[in-house]
Amino acid sequence: MTERFDIVIVGAGMAGASLAARLAPHRSVMMIEAEDEPGYHATGRSAAFWAESYGGPQITPLTIASGPYLRRHGFLAPRGALTLAREGDRGRIAAFVARFATLGVDVAMLNREEIEARVPGIREGWTAASWEPDCCDIDVAALHAHFLALARRDGAGLRSRARLSAARRERGDWHLELADGATIRAGVLVNAAGAWADGVAHMAGARPLNIAPLRRTVAQVRTDPPVPATLPLVLDIDERFYFKPENGRIWLSPHDETPSVPCDAAPEEIDVATAIARLEEVVDWRAEHVERRWAGLRSFAPDRLPVYGWDPVVEGFFWCAGQGGFVIQTAPAGSALAAALLLGQDVDEPLDPSSYDPARFA
Repeated sequence: MTERFDIVIVGAGMAGASLAARLAPHRSVMMIEAEDEPGYHATGRSAAFWAESYGGPQITPLTIASGPYLRRHGFLAPRGALTLAREGDRGRIAAFVARFATLGVDVAMLNREEIEARVPGIREGWTAASWEPDCCDIDVAALHAHFLALARRDGAGLRSRARLSAARRERGDWHLELADGATIRAGVLVNAAGAWADGVAHMAGARPLNIAPLRRTVAQVRTDPPVPATLPLVLDIDERFYFKPENGRIWLSPHDETPSVPCDAAPEEIDVATAIARLEEVVDWRAEHVERRWAGLRSFAPDRLPVYGWDPVVEGFFWCAGQGGFVIQTAPAGSALAAALLLGQDVDEPLDPSSYDPARFA
């Protein structure tokens, strides 16, 4: 007999799990996950920081709104974030500070001496920076497990190795076929499939939104001298690198965004080498050994904002996708907003759901 649920969510990464946790107290929910375990792709490959400016001004309200939940449940640890610039870009740093301060971010300008105090061994030429003291490390695995546990507690189900292979709408229900031959019925189909979101939309008869998977590379590197534990997250105003300490090593990215098909992303040697070369432009440390390297796919809508809401054409099809590299840091607020839209509830201020409505691409 085919099981029926009020809501089936395609994908059990951070987007799907956090939404399931919000919906399970109100509706019967099933998450279907293509991989052996949830969180295998983008969720499991995050650089694990929470920074209120990261993702741009229209993401900041979601990040700020997520902060209290993340702090209350113990998922954040203090780190601080430094965004660097050379002398010729001092004006850009000043504009960055002004823009985000207006949005409520605690951010200030630093001079060369203050930069040196935070980044030992910094090379000549990096003379301007912004400082965000509220930036934190985020325990991604614990947060994901937390949302899965909440969903399970309130009755939501999870099927792994359950890749969606067909979907059709008939008499007010979705009839879903899985790759293993099983079938499920649902009143609402939620697209939280990350890099596979456009494919799920096409399968369901909805217009794909050109959600693009972009590969991001991270390497764990042992350096000489060792990375100080007090080092902040360090980014640059041109988005060419970021790095942060992790258990005596450095996590380092060239901030790459290489277009990709949806896949199990793997790092390219050239991207790891680029990351190290850019690190050596910033500090006088020597990269002794690359201990680990990995890549993940960050999926973006054309305007680089998330997509939360009902499809404008296909009945019963709900989008929770396009959340780029900020799905982790915005999960509490993003899932609350998406759940309110799906359940027909009021959305908490100051979030504006029209900014994220899939109908904006119609």
